[in-house]
Amino acid sequence: MAAEPVIEWVDEQSRFDALCRQWLDLERYCLDTEFHRERTYYPRLALLQVGWQGSVALVDPLAVNVGPLAEVLTGPGTMVAHAGDQDIEVLELACGEAPRNLFDTQVAAGFLGMATPSLSRLAESLLHLELPKADRLTDWTRRPLSEGQRTYAASDVAHLEDIRGVLVSRLEGLGRLSWAQAECSELVARRRSASPPEQVWWRMRDSRSLRGRSRGVAQEVAAWRERRAAALDRPVRHVLPDIALASIAHRPPRNRTELSEVRGLEGRSIGRENEAGLLAAVERGLELPASELRLPPETTVDRDRRPAVALAAAWVGQLAEDLGIDAGLLATRSELSDLLSGRPSRLDDGWRAGVVGHPVRALAGGAAALAFDGAGGLLLEERSHRPVGEVPPV
Repeated sequence: MAAEPVIEWVDEQSRFDALCRQWLDLERYCLDTEFHRERTYYPRLALLQVGWQGSVALVDPLAVNVGPLAEVLTGPGTMVAHAGDQDIEVLELACGEAPRNLFDTQVAAGFLGMATPSLSRLAESLLHLELPKADRLTDWTRRPLSEGQRTYAASDVAHLEDIRGVLVSRLEGLGRLSWAQAECSELVARRRSASPPEQVWWRMRDSRSLRGRSRGVAQEVAAWRERRAAALDRPVRHVLPDIALASIAHRPPRNRTELSEVRGLEGRSIGRENEAGLLAAVERGLELPASELRLPPETTVDRDRRPAVALAAAWVGQLAEDLGIDAGLLATRSELSDLLSGRPSRLDDGWRAGVVGHPVRALAGGAAALAFDGAGGLLLEERSHRPVGEVPPV
């Protein structure tokens, strides 16, 4: 059984600065954050947990400036995290930097066939260790934290290094460690390339069904809402409800009277400044030139390519089962559609090109064929070009 870590509560700047200098010399450090964003646009860091060499520091960001951590994040050491996507966002806001080197245990576990496992599941399956239960309603901004809260927070990083060690050993044995490392690097890159506000409307439920000027209105109003929420540091739904955004896109209001009748805004005051900004966004949208409209990326595939996508997806599912890898890490249906339609795809480069991209191209090009293997599975094999049976006359 893994030894219990030494837990230190850090709420003095001098102590935190000293720890940062110490962490700079580490090959790896484990990190997690607790944050809240229910009432704000930006996530607010409430607790920072750092684990290393049998120790855990619980850093109070309400009392300490965590800015010096930026030098650690951009240093030579590797940050070990679990499901670190949101942690990266929080760290960028709090420190101005994302980790240069990342090993995400949830991502890595996917290459061993575990689809987005929780930390507790990994600890149990890999270390035979039961972690403290989480309390989803914990207010991490309250002080002092209880002993139970501190114990739970520390457990988020206390055993990450041991989990990483088991994952690395198994991945090396299968020749997949470089795949996992590349995926972790992609995770950081994706987080750092945030979508511009003009693309936010793509997330609307019915965005692809909009036509004509409704698309320009949706683009400009959604972008205005995003920027306004960021300026006020409030959730976007507090600035303008989703249902109101959809209603405005379909039936754009031209004045305050029409605005007050929009579904989702009936009898609700959004303030004079918001009214003026919203109506101005509607006008911009109605007059938006086609050249300035940001359309969602095309995900459809030509009719004659649809059978190829279906076959490729079936084979990828079989391949994932054969390799013991989360199928979503190999290729999504959207990525297969892009590949077979000649659009840029992450199946074009890296390890996915050899494992998925080239075989799928061979299948679509007629050089390979799918067959049942006799045991209920699918096999991608070199095509013989010898037809089986004869086509009956019409």
